[in-house]
Amino acid sequence: MWQAIALSFGLAMDATAVSAARGLGTRDTKDQLVLPLVFGGFQSGMAALGWVAGAWAGKYIARYDHWVAFGLLAIIGGRMIYEAIRGGDDDEVEPGSFALYIGLGIATSIDAAAAGITLPLVPVAPWLSLVLIGAITAACSAVGYRIGRAVGHKLGSSLEILGGVVLIGIGINMLIQAA
Repeated sequence: MWQAIALSFGLAMDATAVSAARGLGTRDTKDQLVLPLVFGGFQSGMAALGWVAGAWAGKYIARYDHWVAFGLLAIIGGRMIYEAIRGGDDDEVEPGSFALYIGLGIATSIDAAAAGITLPLVPVAPWLSLVLIGAITAACSAVGYRIGRAVGHKLGSSLEILGGVVLIGIGINMLIQAA
């Protein structure tokens, strides 16, 4: 059971960091609810896809997962930086859109598909691992968002640049780990 919990926390960290980065410069309360649901759902769903696809998909996922995640995070992070530098009336992160949520969900959960292949090796039922992955990711994302939002309100909404840098940094870290 502890292995499934540890796997769940490990997979949740990217989503937690992205939630915190998103919380830095936004006052959109919709993000507070939507991000944990999207991230928990995508992490669990992608792990389920990895589990079902098995070893056949593993070699294809592992070959490109870090590049896809890096690209999505770099685009979203770059856009956050651009919007912060460009400025605006209220200088806060643009409210989340369907496309943004889907992009963030995919970017943060690609590694879960690869991890899903290993679910039969975890000493609990794979369905229980999937539930833990989704629930722990959602909870960590909610906490990360609240922390980011609290810090953002205290230090000002110009921290959107920091949020963008964090997203790009996560993507670069994925590339380095894959090398």
